Amino acid sequence: MVSTQAFIWPVRVYYEDTDAGGIVYYANYLKFMERARTEWLRNYGIDLRKLTDDGQMMFVVRSARLDFLQPAHLGDTLEVSVEVLRRRPASVTLHQRVVGSGEVLCTGEVRLACIEPLSMRPRPLPPFIQEGENTQ
Repeated sequence: MVSTQAFIWPVRVYYEDTDAGGIVYYANYLKFMERARTEWLRNYGIDLRKLTDDGQMMFVVRSARLDFLQPAHLGDTLEVSVEVLRRRPASVTLHQRVVGSGEVLCTGEVRLACIEPLSMRPRPLPPFIQEGENTQ
């Protein structure tokens, strides 16, 4: 079940994440958010590789919208959050934030669709996402 509190995942900015000026390249915020979503699911016992290999389900990004507010820099320690905004039978919309030194650097809204791997057809979300109850 999904907690009503935001899930937070720490990320360090490495050289490979930055442009020549030491500022995080814009597309890498999507990577940071993906890492946080993966760890959010892992936190609830969801092994994405096993689900896909077993042919049970997989999550695909249906849409993503980001707002870049402030830059992150080489060596920064960031906190990337995941919060559920909306649930539908076969998709979930998440609000994500990237925060560094107490400042919001980037916000995003990401909609994930749950599909059956072989047919690529929608399938119901796992119960822990559908129910949205606090497990703490």
